[in-house]
Amino acid sequence: MSPASVIALSSRDALIVVDVQNDFLPGGHLPVGDGDEVVPVLNRYIDIFVAQGLAVYATRDWHPAGHCSFTLQGGPWPVHCVAGSDGALFPPTLHLPRSAVIVSKATQAEHDAYSGFDGTELAAQLRRSGVERVFVGGLATDYCVLNTVRDALKQGFTVCLLVDAIRAVNVDPDDGMRAEGEMCRLGAHPVVFQDLAA
Repeated sequence: MSPASVIALSSRDALIVVDVQNDFLPGGHLPVGDGDEVVPVLNRYIDIFVAQGLAVYATRDWHPAGHCSFTLQGGPWPVHCVAGSDGALFPPTLHLPRSAVIVSKATQAEHDAYSGFDGTELAAQLRRSGVERVFVGGLATDYCVLNTVRDALKQGFTVCLLVDAIRAVNVDPDDGMRAEGEMCRLGAHPVVFQDLAA
């Protein structure tokens, strides 16, 4: 699925790490199957972006108690990523730099947000930094990654989908595969780490 040519990074590139939080990892309240496998791969991407002085963004669910997405409020998901809880934190194994820009989403009790662009300043922050191309990986392929990629494309950014650094919830068995196919049809470029020029 990877492009034939080597990708050279530039000052107009940024990395977006989507929702790699304790509650979405094994042992969390809403674990993504094999979700922990994205962490070492994302760390390699983070390292190369940091080494080249490029921006790293990290989105996170930052829900109030009683969020509309929770089953207790009639939503589809168990309680997860409550703001300030251990489950909402990034795992210590994820090597986010101190310079990483943290983007909190779904912070209003009555509004859910799968996309890192929904109700946040992410698009404006990227534009202010001169970013034109974003590299997106994280959790989960069929929800927050999918919606973040959709919105990045709608906002006019070129999107590289880090297919080796995403995992799906797969409520239905092929959800992740379908989401990946949709993102590519919409214009995202599938990338694996080996495609990047060192």
